[in-house]
Amino acid sequence: MERNPSPPCSDAGEEEGDAVGNTVYSKHWLFSVLTRLIEVIAPAEPDPAAGPEGARTELDEEMENDICKVWDMSMDEDVALFLQEFNAPDIFMGVFAKSKCPRLTEICVGILGNMACFQDICMSISKDENLGQVLLQCLCDSDSPTLLETSRLLLTCLSQPEVASVWVERIRKNPSVYDCVCFIMSSSTNVELLVKVGEVVDKVFDLDEELMLNWIKNGTCHSVASSVDDSPEELPDFKIVPCILEAAKQVRSDNPEGLDVYMHILQLLTTVDEGIQAIVQTPDGGKETWSLLYDLVCQELCQPDDPPIIVQEQKTVLASILSVLSAMFASQTEQEYTRMRKSKSCFFLLIRILQYMESCGKTTVDNSKESEQEDTGGTDVNEEDFHVKILKDICCELLSNMLQELTKENTLEGLHQGHLNEQTCSCAFQNLLPLYFASVESFLEVLREADQTLADNLEKRFPSLKVHT
Repeated sequence: MERNPSPPCSDAGEEEGDAVGNTVYSKHWLFSVLTRLIEVIAPAEPDPAAGPEGARTELDEEMENDICKVWDMSMDEDVALFLQEFNAPDIFMGVFAKSKCPRLTEICVGILGNMACFQDICMSISKDENLGQVLLQCLCDSDSPTLLETSRLLLTCLSQPEVASVWVERIRKNPSVYDCVCFIMSSSTNVELLVKVGEVVDKVFDLDEELMLNWIKNGTCHSVASSVDDSPEELPDFKIVPCILEAAKQVRSDNPEGLDVYMHILQLLTTVDEGIQAIVQTPDGGKETWSLLYDLVCQELCQPDDPPIIVQEQKTVLASILSVLSAMFASQTEQEYTRMRKSKSCFFLLIRILQYMESCGKTTVDNSKESEQEDTGGTDVNEEDFHVKILKDICCELLSNMLQELTKENTLEGLHQGHLNEQTCSCAFQNLLPLYFASVESFLEVLREADQTLADNLEKRFPSLKVHT
């Protein structure tokens, strides 16, 4: 069966004015489908196909076909407005309250999600407190397709500036949302669902720091398991960081955009002290977080055989990962996992990233000149420059911290392996000076013990580094 069959058209024989707005869709047909939907959730007579509790658990093929057509049609603004005028959101409320059919719930949430793409309808849906609470409860559903459509609807509403604060406040007052979201992130293997839920969390944290702080501090269950799986047992005590890490592991291979989302969530956590502490004060002292990010940077992103332009493609996820590593390194330098003998690969990678950015920068300048000549693309180039600058700033901060921890042993190993030479050191110094002068000077003292000639050559290239006597 086709998932979303072609929507019906208004027949020429229908009475004049049957078309919905400027579309060719039939008002009469839409009206009939919604009427049948009401009968499905509130039958006049007992339904022989219903389950023991008197509610259908499956849709018949004809009804599913028709309601899927409505789902497809609802992407049209005229149809969405017609559905709103017919009080379709109230009908869907009845579905959520009475239906035991997961497929029907999924479709109805999906229709609302399409309707919410239009500003006036989104405002109407968002201001309905009862509907808002019911939709948040849909996050506790056990059906993945329903969870996906619910997350899509919430993200649509949170992306509308006029109503975003309404949803943030609603989420803040509904502690079960935290548990449901954490449960999904920590247990789901549905990558599409994990990405969409991650986008919701990322958006909420970006919109409201207070709510993010509440979720960072939260770790107590609020007895929402009965909504999730009809079980009287409570969910485990969730901590936000382990849940984010579990979701990131699930999406890392299958969805680069999803990995970007979860890395940005972690980066948002590090914008507040409580978030950094939540990362480094987990039961393993932050080792799992460091290991995952370290592995991503050193084994998967920006590898030696990658072309320099790869840094442009990976700039946002690299910036997020390095920002978290920098925050962890600065706050927990005494931890075993952050010591330089474990982190030297990351150190050398940072230099490689800076080299790549220098190469990309030359290309960007050339492209910028071409764009100016063609009088097109100037905005995109500026935006690219902005994101690359952010990555460079984060890279330099972490590199400067690591320089101060670099030992003679690490330096000798880097020289032996070819990672440290005049070219790479010059690239690092060029980017770090003068802001991180103390770090560079500290490293130069160690380098002088390992390779006096290289140190002297670098002093000649950077006169400000000559030892003061």
